[in-house]
Amino acid sequence: MRTFGLVGKDIDYSFSRNYFSKKFSNKNIDARYINFDLESINQFPEIFKTTQVSGLNVTIPYKEKVIPFLDHLDSEAQKIGAVNTIKISKNGELTGYNTDHFGFKKSLENHLESFHNSALILGTGGASKAVAYALDKLSVPYQFISRNSSENTLSYSELSIELISHNKLVINTTPLGTSPETERYPDIPLEGISSQHIIFDLIYNPEETRLMKLASERGAKTLNGYRMLELQAEKSWSIWNS
Repeated sequence: MRTFGLVGKDIDYSFSRNYFSKKFSNKNIDARYINFDLESINQFPEIFKTTQVSGLNVTIPYKEKVIPFLDHLDSEAQKIGAVNTIKISKNGELTGYNTDHFGFKKSLENHLESFHNSALILGTGGASKAVAYALDKLSVPYQFISRNSSENTLSYSELSIELISHNKLVINTTPLGTSPETERYPDIPLEGISSQHIIFDLIYNPEETRLMKLASERGAKTLNGYRMLELQAEKSWSIWNS
């Protein structure tokens, strides 16, 4: 039996374990998928001392922190600067890939219209980098929003109604609103949201976040991260078996 798994912190809720366990069961694949819940990324090498692993996914907060532990990086993962999939060769070498950008791009592109010609990315973690890479591929310019401003990033306090109104695509890559803290959402001026907006929240639990609900009330189209996760999971599976 082959073993696959997810590396992260506080990941009991994991989409990946449920998704792959069902996949293995439905398709009679002789494999299992387990969570490697690490308090620190420094525990990462311990996984391989106790378990023979065929492939890994990586989630918050280790998509960037895992990179120094890898032997190779796929060219796209290198450009993005974040890894969510690790392939393990027969001689034990670890190669990092990013399938988040693929899942995000595929789940968004059919919803885009001509006026979705600029975007705001809420958050600057590993997922935001994959989103930015996908938007580059779609030729949609973007602006990062975070708690603190920097050279390429605006702070939430600098966000105006006009800026929200102008950018008809808003992507939440932060964990704000994830169950159980479902009433939380990024502090953006919702008055700028219109029926032309797409609000894409990468969260999938709950299915409709507070941000999505408030945006929907203003007429916006809302998308959650579930389809993106399905697509990136299947891309991971193809990488592990290539």
